[in-house]
Amino acid sequence: MIFLCIPLYPQNSSSKQNSSSEQKNSGHLHPDPWSLIIYRPDNSDGMNDVRCWLKLEDAQTGEDVTYSKAKANYEFVADRKKAPIRDTTSISRMFKYTGEAPSYNYKKSYYLSGGMAMHLLLQPGKYKISVYTPKEQAIYVQTENKGDWTSNVFEYDTANPTNVIFVSPTANDNGFYNGGWHIDYKAPDFWKVTKPKM
Repeated sequence: MIFLCIPLYPQNSSSKQNSSSEQKNSGHLHPDPWSLIIYRPDNSDGMNDVRCWLKLEDAQTGEDVTYSKAKANYEFVADRKKAPIRDTTSISRMFKYTGEAPSYNYKKSYYLSGGMAMHLLLQPGKYKISVYTPKEQAIYVQTENKGDWTSNVFEYDTANPTNVIFVSPTANDNGFYNGGWHIDYKAPDFWKVTKPKM
């Protein structure tokens, strides 16, 4: 029996190359300790279709470095034909794949829909991470917000990394979507679909 242990902190380049090779040859995709996974769990059908775009800022200068200091691949975590609703928050189960769930390169812009995971490869540094939805793109869900949907800012340092952060829609006190996003290192609550942040 073979146990594969994946470190949570950066190692030297040779260890990184060996680990990447093992992951590629194993037939499974595991969290890469040298990248950040931004996961947006499944929501209701209409909300799943509302895209949110990544904004990455240099924490020192405030410069938008979304496309200059990051590369991204994405995956659909759930196969909606077989399992339309994800009912677990287990990280090990979310990110353990067979060859049936290939990784795709982002072609034009870095965005997330419901059920997607972004694997963000970052240059070393400190960043401010947020997501937004332009008002003209928020057409699948009616909310009290008639402007752009924005999120809180999540501060991230590659020298003190985490494996996964989560993006969830926000809701008002009555539980209705109110046109915003919340980023957190904690997985959101689930009840058939992701519970919005209130």
